[in-house]
Amino acid sequence: MEELVGLREGFSGKPVALQELWSPCPRIRRSIQGGLEWLKERLFRVGEDWYFLMALGVLMALISYAMNFAIGSVVRAHKWLYTEIGDGHLLRFLSWTVYPVALLSFSSGFSQSITPSSGGSGIPEVKTILSGVILEDYLDIKNFGAKVTGLSCTLATGSTSFLGKLGPFVHLSVITAAYLGRVRTKVIGESENKIKEMEMLAAGAAVGVATVFAAPFSGVLFSIEVMSSHFSVWNYWRGFFAATCGAFMFRLLAVFNSEQETITSIYKTSFRVDIPFDLPEIFFFVALGAICGVLSCGYNFCQRMVLFFVKANGFTSKLLATSKPMYSALAALILASITYPPGVGRFMASRLSMEEHLKTLFDNNSWALMTKNSSPPWPAEPDPQNLWLEWCHPQSTVFGTLVFFLVMKFWMLILATTIPIPAGYFMPIFIYGAVIGRLLGEVLSIIFPEGIVAGGEVNPIMPGAYALAGAAAFSGAVTHTISTALLAFELTGQIVHALPVLMAVLVANAIAQSYQPSFYDGTIIVKKLPYLPWIRGRKIGSYPMTVGHFMNCTLTTLAKDMSLEEVIKVVLSTDVTQYPLVETIESQTLVGIVKRTHLVQALQTEPVSWAPGQQPCLQDILANGCPTQPVTLQLSPEASLHETHNLFELLNLQLLFVTSQGRAVGSVTRVELKKAISILTNPPTPK
Repeated sequence: MEELVGLREGFSGKPVALQELWSPCPRIRRSIQGGLEWLKERLFRVGEDWYFLMALGVLMALISYAMNFAIGSVVRAHKWLYTEIGDGHLLRFLSWTVYPVALLSFSSGFSQSITPSSGGSGIPEVKTILSGVILEDYLDIKNFGAKVTGLSCTLATGSTSFLGKLGPFVHLSVITAAYLGRVRTKVIGESENKIKEMEMLAAGAAVGVATVFAAPFSGVLFSIEVMSSHFSVWNYWRGFFAATCGAFMFRLLAVFNSEQETITSIYKTSFRVDIPFDLPEIFFFVALGAICGVLSCGYNFCQRMVLFFVKANGFTSKLLATSKPMYSALAALILASITYPPGVGRFMASRLSMEEHLKTLFDNNSWALMTKNSSPPWPAEPDPQNLWLEWCHPQSTVFGTLVFFLVMKFWMLILATTIPIPAGYFMPIFIYGAVIGRLLGEVLSIIFPEGIVAGGEVNPIMPGAYALAGAAAFSGAVTHTISTALLAFELTGQIVHALPVLMAVLVANAIAQSYQPSFYDGTIIVKKLPYLPWIRGRKIGSYPMTVGHFMNCTLTTLAKDMSLEEVIKVVLSTDVTQYPLVETIESQTLVGIVKRTHLVQALQTEPVSWAPGQQPCLQDILANGCPTQPVTLQLSPEASLHETHNLFELLNLQLLFVTSQGRAVGSVTRVELKKAISILTNPPTPK
């Protein structure tokens, strides 16, 4: 029924509608509507999803900054409580330890009660998802809430647990990208597209790194190196666009909140620009890379063995199975007790936050030379203008403090990785590497107190530069990435040490990748995630080994001339999701694929009246509308393991059928591939 309002004033014609009465310029209105429709069509055209990428970056930047703001307030409250509670050691010890114990217990209990997949870093699972494997409930919205709450509690413990933010935030960003992708699909009105979904998830991983460190370039490259075995160039600009939006918004919020005067790097340094390093120092940077590579191998090996031990040990495995908060409380109590400042924590700079750790370690001045003739008093409270004094306790030297930090944090970091809480593990190893570099720089400053003579000029050693190189080299070796060098430059805002830092990272990676899997790959191994391992090098014989050596020869096929009774027997006796369809029982010529769900649905429908004496077969079911799929890709028994592995990695495949002269002879899944690679890398001992 039209909404009529009568006649216009002074007009004796037909009555007019309300919409027309209030639209005196219909031509202009139609033009505007047409323009808006054209703009909507252009904006929401398939492929042009930059608006969702921008929304992803801005949204994650807001979440990251809000978390930092809230966590900073809680940490400051803890410091105030510790300083104001009095001089009694018991009260100070309780205020230092009970706080992280309660937070980590709540983080573990809350997150694990909502969903068990919320614990840990999250990067190994994201890496598995980006390889094409579907992990149930991992990208669910429940995970988002559990991860945000649990991670906030974890980071609020400060330097006692010494854990970071990167891994869980990558997970949060990927969850957000998955939901924005679904919104995009509904808005555009297109069907679900697996490729588009993976593009959004890859961009989400880059945004997660960029909004933690405000580093868009290294964020994209780090996400590619860590979480992608093959990366499509088409996704490159998407990742950079979303990461740039996120990093810009993250730093812009700091300016709006009067924390910064303008957009700058997070850990600003002031290294010399004219002559940042002398040529002979290149040798020491390379040596630092070698040291970091060796230590990273030991760290990754010990961390993986400890995870295996915790899962295999009767006491710890039972505790983790029945009472995760109790295990978290015990581990937190151990970590907090050791970092208690009046105790051994005073030899580990435990009163400094993780941000303050890096700011002091990147200091240009040599602490060893500054304290060579006199030992400065240890302040009762950290001096904001001289935070480096936290590394110089009167009862120890700078070298003793740095060495003690390395020894203690080595096993404390490994212990922290076993706690079932949402936590990141990149920032701790970044700081650990900075301490390694700082130690070498301090040693060199003592050996060459005036500096290294090169070309007639003497330039003093800058230990902060070695700390920067050590941070990039050790973290890069642990994670098997090169982009940590670029991350170090974006974090500090200076690129004057580009060559020595990159050389240190390359040497460290060369050693680490030759002997140990990366930190995240080791976690994948421990958790037994369905991820295909890399085939490293050609010496292990991936080319001579062919599909015929490792394929599954037990193949259940359905022939078109197979009777329905036999088809029903096959369906009831197997649980596969799809069946290879062959022409006849005798020929076994592969002609297509029929999904189990479609076949069961067709068999359950009312049967068509068959002619007298006619025995129904599968061909009749197919002719009545049971859908089939063509076999677009198949393997030959002569195909090499290397070629098969590349196909599965590039196309994110789960199953391929093997044919010989058209006959279906077997199948290959990720299970057979993993077994074949395992046999090559760890051949059985001859009997």
